[in-house]
Amino acid sequence: MLHNSLYVFLLGFSNCFFFKVSWSTSEFSLEGDYLLGGLFALHEIDHVTPMITPETTECFRHSSSISGYQMLQVMRFAVEEINNSTTLLPNVSLGYEIFDHCSNTKNFRSVLSFISNNGSVKPKEKLNNYQPKVIALTGPYGSTRTITIAPLITMDLIPLVNYGASSYALSNKLQYPSFVRTVPSNKDLIEMIIHIIRWFGWNWVAFLGSQDNYSSDGLKLFNKYINNTAICLAYQEALSLNANYSLTLKKIGMLNINVIVVFAVPQYAINIIKTAILENIRDKVWIASETWSMNQQLPREPGIRNIGTVIGITERLLSLPGFDKFIYKDRGTTKVNYKPESEVKSKTCNQICDYCTLLTAEEIINENPSFSFAIYAAIYTVAHALHKVLQCDMNKCHKNTMAKPYMLLGEMKKLDFPLNGRQVKYDNNYDPTISYAVVLWHTDVNSPQFELVGTYDTYPEITFTIDNSLLPWSNNDSVPFSNCSVECKEGFSRQLEGFHSCCFTCKKCPRNSYVDYSRDPYTCFPCAESEWSDEGSATCKTRSVVYLQFTEISSIAVMVSATCLIILLFVVRSAGGSMCLLMLICLIMSSISVYFFFGQPTFVHCLLRNAIFAFFFTVCLSCLTVRSFQIICVFKMAAQFPRVHSLCAFSSAIHLISCVIWMTVSPDKPIADSWTFKDQIMLICEMGNTITFTIVMFISWFLGFLCLLFSYMGRDLPKNYNEAKSITFSLILYYLSWIVYFTAYLSVKSKYIMLLNAMAQISSIYGILLSYFITKSYIIIFQPQKNTPAYFQTSIQNYTQTISRT
Repeated sequence: MLHNSLYVFLLGFSNCFFFKVSWSTSEFSLEGDYLLGGLFALHEIDHVTPMITPETTECFRHSSSISGYQMLQVMRFAVEEINNSTTLLPNVSLGYEIFDHCSNTKNFRSVLSFISNNGSVKPKEKLNNYQPKVIALTGPYGSTRTITIAPLITMDLIPLVNYGASSYALSNKLQYPSFVRTVPSNKDLIEMIIHIIRWFGWNWVAFLGSQDNYSSDGLKLFNKYINNTAICLAYQEALSLNANYSLTLKKIGMLNINVIVVFAVPQYAINIIKTAILENIRDKVWIASETWSMNQQLPREPGIRNIGTVIGITERLLSLPGFDKFIYKDRGTTKVNYKPESEVKSKTCNQICDYCTLLTAEEIINENPSFSFAIYAAIYTVAHALHKVLQCDMNKCHKNTMAKPYMLLGEMKKLDFPLNGRQVKYDNNYDPTISYAVVLWHTDVNSPQFELVGTYDTYPEITFTIDNSLLPWSNNDSVPFSNCSVECKEGFSRQLEGFHSCCFTCKKCPRNSYVDYSRDPYTCFPCAESEWSDEGSATCKTRSVVYLQFTEISSIAVMVSATCLIILLFVVRSAGGSMCLLMLICLIMSSISVYFFFGQPTFVHCLLRNAIFAFFFTVCLSCLTVRSFQIICVFKMAAQFPRVHSLCAFSSAIHLISCVIWMTVSPDKPIADSWTFKDQIMLICEMGNTITFTIVMFISWFLGFLCLLFSYMGRDLPKNYNEAKSITFSLILYYLSWIVYFTAYLSVKSKYIMLLNAMAQISSIYGILLSYFITKSYIIIFQPQKNTPAYFQTSIQNYTQTISRT
């Protein structure tokens, strides 16, 4: 198919090719040992008219482009400079053949001329045998123009060293194996634009392009690369030259978009900006791609200062020493003989420029310099590659060495040479290193000025910076707002509204959650169990772990009290018979449980702190109950001392069973209480099953109630032997202690509730010790005469007689 297409092209344009062209000026051609091809748009087609039959395009009939003519002069300057060099190609001269390339599809004549050999094209010829007219070529300007002609050039692996095609598709070496460029690709340009947008915190932007490969490629890349950013493309459109630009700008205004990326070739960009001026569009930020960022005419448009701020992206501008001198010299020597239209049409093949001789040197020098270094570097790239192929040294090149175009291509990937202070080198896709400049348009002066306000480089490392102080924004010197929604405050998550991720409302994150914008700005993440946060937080704080420690003063005081209690219990061990001994043992065991309230709770701590006390103190209560019942029987009924020790054993056995069930079915266990206090984790013991715990407590409290009842019945016993009053006092203290504890437990949450639990146990034990055993010990030690059976019998008789008289 490709071969057939070539023959069709050859047939269609044969009237222009297969003859030797005679030029009336040397600007389009120069003889040399090796020819370079050049394609520059000296004219631009403003309106495309559909053609019914195939025909060629005569560029001189269309609008002139001073910028294209300046580019041509840069190529001529570079070739002359290389030919004058004594070290690069010492005894080799470069020549060139240049064509005016104004059309995407109708300028194949020049390409076919470049790849021809003696007026014919042989597509099937082997690379080693075929020598085209040019060894390499540069141009044309524009991605669409380049993509249109590139297959014809690259099929013979002729290096197409381009200065003005940035489409990322051209980096595909399978499709374009010999395409080399000295300007960054659209990928790099789009990344630069995104850097600028993110630098100022914008996320609500419009993207305007043209209906060509350059803009469509840029739009695809822009949509691709903003996926991982917070930028939303609020509006996009590929415009034609006849589009309704006014309607487009009105749509952008209705969407409240204040940042507009104009990624288009100059003709379209000029139409957009002129329409903005006409429609009185104000205070916008216009980001200009490199194709029109240094345009010399637009800044002079009346009223342009009102449209807002124009920020342009261009290759880092470098001066070309000697270029101005070259132009002044050339203007003094170039002469163009006017040819009749008929002769021009049949002879020149787009190698004529009527307006060019009318331009002054200043007009050429002051034209847009955006692509000057790119053209300069393209010619030097070919020269350095030829230097390698011809095995040149400082004095000469081996001219007898075969130099085929594909040989130059192999050397170009290896190149790494300095040129006017910049390093020229290429990656595996034959793309160059990046050296962008961010320029600010100053439109408030008579002659346009472009101020460098930022840079972006990838060699030797990636760096990007903008000097904010150099940007005098039109809106009160503050950065324009171009966001769909106002950014949420810290601790607020986003809730989407509509289609775009940039449009949202803000919701405060609840307690114990946080929002991490670097992770996901739309979610309130829960804090970890060991962390906490207030409502509306951006981070979580670590909770402090609290429990009753051994070293606290309150803990030490309680443990000292427990120790003293145990010592006193050992002291009063002689206070009575076997039942008293059992009670003392139970109280000592109950006192030991106090020590398990301190330190970090473990399963053993939780199991023993309440179970030991509950069982042994209940046994003690059962003994007190039996004792108080015996006293009532003796004094009130004058009956024999009843043997009710079996009651003590029975109640103790029942309570033991209930405790075993409590500790087996659902025992106390350590838990980390993270819900009571927001900033603390309390290590406490869970009470366990409520039913089993209630049964255990009911038995203890029921025995205590019986004991209290019997003791109350003996409130009027003789003062000499008023044991019932002592029991009553100890039980009242017991109940009060536990009522205080349970009241605090239900109303207050603190680690000191455990301390209160321990104090309730100690208070209960101290009550029995002080009111029951201390009085008995006092009688035994200091009034031994009252501790005899005879004295006891006398007390009973006297009490009985007193009751009978009343």
